[in-house]
Amino acid sequence: MERSENGTWVPIGAGVVTALVGYTSAFAVVLAGLRAMGASPGQAASGLLAVTVTMGAASALLSWRYRMPIISAWSTPGAALLATTGAVAGGWPAAVGAFAVCGVLFVLTGLWPALARWVQRIPTPIAQAMLAGVLLPLCIAPVTALAKHPGAVAPVLLVWLVLLKLRPRWAVPAAFVVALLVIVVALIRDDAVPALAALAPQLEWTTPSFTFQALTGVVLPLYIVTMASQNIPGAAVMGSYGYSVPWRPALAVTGVGSVLGAPFGGHAINLAAISAALSAGPDAGPDTSRRWIAGVSSGAVNLVLGVFSTGLTAVVLAAPDGVIQAVAGVALVGAFAAACAGAMADEPSRVPAAVTFVVAASGTAVAGIGAAFWALVVGIVVHLTLSKRTA
Repeated sequence: MERSENGTWVPIGAGVVTALVGYTSAFAVVLAGLRAMGASPGQAASGLLAVTVTMGAASALLSWRYRMPIISAWSTPGAALLATTGAVAGGWPAAVGAFAVCGVLFVLTGLWPALARWVQRIPTPIAQAMLAGVLLPLCIAPVTALAKHPGAVAPVLLVWLVLLKLRPRWAVPAAFVVALLVIVVALIRDDAVPALAALAPQLEWTTPSFTFQALTGVVLPLYIVTMASQNIPGAAVMGSYGYSVPWRPALAVTGVGSVLGAPFGGHAINLAAISAALSAGPDAGPDTSRRWIAGVSSGAVNLVLGVFSTGLTAVVLAAPDGVIQAVAGVALVGAFAAACAGAMADEPSRVPAAVTFVVAASGTAVAGIGAAFWALVVGIVVHLTLSKRTA
């Protein structure tokens, strides 16, 4: 019993919880992002398999090598960005090319820290406002879905709300499970259960291509959102628990993982931010020197979950209208609230932040380049203009 409480089993359990919470909380968001970029059902399933396996391998490798719970995750804000950006010139191959270039940028950031400092020089209110604007349409989706399909969507939202009060950590995973139950019932009722062959894990190669619109409208916003909302905060969360993340190796491993996963549809992996606390904090046991085991077990569980990604994708894509939109929306409410708070916290920066938010939320593409890019450009210009006037 002593070993059970203070030895290996507690961090193992924490790692399992970390993987399950992270996977079920963001599965719908990542799937929506890949589909919006033009991925077919098979390509989206391949992308989910690729990104789950690469982030699992990165977690296990980094945690084992550096003896600290370094959790890698898929870029949830990045997936939300993709969902609101939509298809780019060149279609899915161009999106895959953008994913690969973004992975290369992560590697370069690890080798050349000046890139990270460049991201940090973007005013926080502007970066947070862009993220909030990107997330807004997805957070609105549960409301419109409830109005159109109350019978299918109401149970998902009700369970989410109840668990948000009782067990906040499990609110979104529980909503996801309820959504799966709703979907299964609908499939059985309509005699539309996917064939077993459609549930088998499979990778689908896409040869990357490169277009100007994809490189500007996807790579830059995806890189900035992932760095500002995942990698940099993830290192800070680890630091709050006394762990100094090896920046270069961590960025190199997640960057290489992103590049390797890109041709199979994976959009990006990075250091975990919120879920990192589950393995780095007290839930992983009192012995901080053994919490690295949680990182390894989290990675191992993600490798297993990757096997089920294809089957889950097939089931989810057969969902009644509104169900998955509801799960994706509630999964992002917390991130949306945090982004809004960060955008409006500094009073002198509120107008530039508001302008950035409006442009990003508009979803308007100009010259084939998505709103997130233009939101950054316009927000920074307004910020600099007002700062000079104030000075």
